[in-house]
Amino acid sequence: MIGIEKGSGNVYADIGSEEADAMHVKASLASKIAEIIKHRHLTQQQAADILGMTQPKLSGMLRGQFRGISEAKMLDCLNRLGRDVQIVVRKARRSQENGRISVVFS
Repeated sequence: MIGIEKGSGNVYADIGSEEADAMHVKASLASKIAEIIKHRHLTQQQAADILGMTQPKLSGMLRGQFRGISEAKMLDCLNRLGRDVQIVVRKARRSQENGRISVVFS
C-alpha cells in the first residue's frame, strides 16, 4: 500500500531541492507572467517582444524551464507587462530561526 503524505506547499522543498525557495519564487512569478499574457491575449512572440527576450526563452520559462532566468529579469517582465512590483523585507517570526521567501499577488 502506498502512503499519502501532505505536501509543504513547495514542491521543490518536498523533493529535496537545495534551491527550493528560489525555484518556488520563480515558479510563482512565471505563473503570474503566463496569466497576464493569457489575459491580454498575446501571442508568445508579441509577449517576447514586450518582455525583451526571445520567443524560445519565453516559451521555456512558461514551461517551467527558468533556471537561466533571474528573479530580477522576471520582476522586470512583470513591470513590462504593466505591473508594479513591491519588495517587502520584515523581521522573521520568533519561531523561525531563518526568514522565508514568499510571493504575494494582489
